[in-house]
Amino acid sequence: MMAYILNIETATKNCSVSVAKDGETIVCREMAEQGYSHAEKLHVFIEEVLREADLKFRDLAAIAVSQGPGSYTGLRIGVSAAKGLAFALGIPLIAVDTLAVLAAQAKVSDGIIIPMIDARRMEVYSAIFDVNLHKIREVQAEIVTENSFSELNSKIYFVGDCLEKCKTVLLKENFFFLDEIIYPSANEMSELSDVSYKKNDMVDVAYFEPYYLKDFMIATKSN
Repeated sequence: MMAYILNIETATKNCSVSVAKDGETIVCREMAEQGYSHAEKLHVFIEEVLREADLKFRDLAAIAVSQGPGSYTGLRIGVSAAKGLAFALGIPLIAVDTLAVLAAQAKVSDGIIIPMIDARRMEVYSAIFDVNLHKIREVQAEIVTENSFSELNSKIYFVGDCLEKCKTVLLKENFFFLDEIIYPSANEMSELSDVSYKKNDMVDVAYFEPYYLKDFMIATKSN
């Protein structure tokens, strides 16, 4: 039986929504703006993707949402909408790792991928993935210096919204910056959410909380 999943990605400045059938994006709507317009845009995009895909809310098998790390405001808006829809429709909620969504845009065949989300100053939120999107290192908040990732000798592909500042200190010859990949997108969520759906990997609608950037930072610094 085919599964239609609505994917919501609001962890960064990109407000992004897709509807997918069996892991393939049918329609995607997104807009990245300096001022967060997620509150105004999100529900409009949800209605637009469903209308364009000729689907009704009742046709959806699940709602997927980007779980962070990311912007407090963006995550709160996306997760609130996703939880509300999942609850109202009586369908499962799937949480997708924001950094995996970002890494999935890097179509490389060798080396490793390091997606990074800008925090402040030289601080970033990053994880490390192999080319098959298996996570090699969990999410961390870290301050990028000239020694960051220096223990890694394979090709490293960096993606995210903080590459310009990171280029000033990450100078090793095996470091490559994929400048065109800036924000996570609901387009890449489609495959990831479908995998979770087929594995029955859901979260509790009532109790699910995202990785808020602020909480994440405090937790990291208290170690």
